Amino acid sequence: MKRLLLTLATLGTAFTLQAKITLPVLFSDNMVLQQQSDARFWGTASPGKKVTIRPSWSKHPVTTTADREGHWQTTVPTPEAGGPYTIELSDGEALKINNVLIGEVWFCSGQSNMEMPMGGFRNQPVEGATEVIVGAKASTPIRICTVQRATARTPQESCSARWLENTPDAVAASSATAYYFARYLEQRLDIPVGIIVTCWGGTPVEAWMDRPAMEAFPEFDLSFLDRNDKINHPSHQPTMLYNAMIAPLIPYTIKGFLWYQGEENRNRPAQYQRLMPAFVEMLRKNWGQGTLPFYYVQIAPYKYGVPDLVGGSALLREAQMRNLDEIPASGMVVTLDIGNKTCIHPARKAQVGQRLAWLALYNDYGIRGFEPNAPVYESMSVEGNRALLTFRTGKSSLAPLGDELAGFEVAGADRVFHPAKAWIDGRKDVLIVSSEEVPTPVAVRYAFRNYAEASLFNTSGIPASSFRTDDWELPVK
Repeated sequence: MKRLLLTLATLGTAFTLQAKITLPVLFSDNMVLQQQSDARFWGTASPGKKVTIRPSWSKHPVTTTADREGHWQTTVPTPEAGGPYTIELSDGEALKINNVLIGEVWFCSGQSNMEMPMGGFRNQPVEGATEVIVGAKASTPIRICTVQRATARTPQESCSARWLENTPDAVAASSATAYYFARYLEQRLDIPVGIIVTCWGGTPVEAWMDRPAMEAFPEFDLSFLDRNDKINHPSHQPTMLYNAMIAPLIPYTIKGFLWYQGEENRNRPAQYQRLMPAFVEMLRKNWGQGTLPFYYVQIAPYKYGVPDLVGGSALLREAQMRNLDEIPASGMVVTLDIGNKTCIHPARKAQVGQRLAWLALYNDYGIRGFEPNAPVYESMSVEGNRALLTFRTGKSSLAPLGDELAGFEVAGADRVFHPAKAWIDGRKDVLIVSSEEVPTPVAVRYAFRNYAEASLFNTSGIPASSFRTDDWELPVK
């Protein structure tokens, strides 16, 4: 009899739990919803149950009904930025979300340079982080949601994550790049900012792509996804991170994407150039919010074993630069001036976050008066022993005028490169490159090595990417 009663009690408890509304982890206390949007809400309830959502900023509740499997989805109109608010959901039993802000929500992903926390990695600090951490206040309207590492063969509906207020502990553990972006945006716009961070160090882009996207690349064997045997290095395998660390976040309403990745694909630059447009197209398609802005960071110079190797990781930087013309509504942060020869995780993350914020402020928030885009090499002509290079500079121009610029090389028809002098002709806004050893220039390269230092900028202080005018074959490692 006791066993029967216990069984009935257990069944009753299970039924009660089943009857309650359940929500994805992104819907919790301290969350940020995208302002002035039809913010998507979804979850589960008892099949056929009516679900009512009552946000405190509105007198008009939103209702929907769970389908036969208990799934429901709807949208809730959000006001201009503000808060904090509460949201009550009910299917007969109330569930309340507290301390909700309305503002700007950005999705941030990538590998270790996006993952690197404000508190730094072991023996690898983030410049200026201690002051930011100590000064963090919960009252500052920045909220952080970091997804915990996980892998899966198939797309998952849930993950481990939670929204945190802007406390010293939360800031110390957050992505430095993403946090500096959020902090800069919040200070300039004076509105709440939420960052959803999902990243894993040392991972390739294909791990962050879904199966339909990867099926367009037959060089990848996806048969392991249909088996149950052990997967070696699962975080490096196609789709495994998308399934566990991106799929559960879709279709949470966001403003745009930030991406800092590429080091793990550096020995496959041509393939990476093809993967990235497909990756961005997949994100936009799966989110279903149209052409959301996509801003990414070009990998920084680093020795990779041979700092002076010509080509090497510069070929990956070249692929990333070419992606600018292949990915609509995109922008790229160049980090040629803030790399570290001996550390793959540069400490100057504030500049990275700030430059990402500049792209967003210019393109998405209508702030003008500066040029957030790096100068991009456009064409070369030859006059005598001088190569004249033009650049796409937007509303800016090349800088610094009057200085002899380092890092340039020039070659003739023999394809032998020699160190060159380079300077800006301010009257024509062209770059002049010459070497006494090359009477007739055929090709010019700038900082086209594993490790190099920047000398060419625009007048807003944005460095030009490493580049070359030739397409001659070079070693990738």
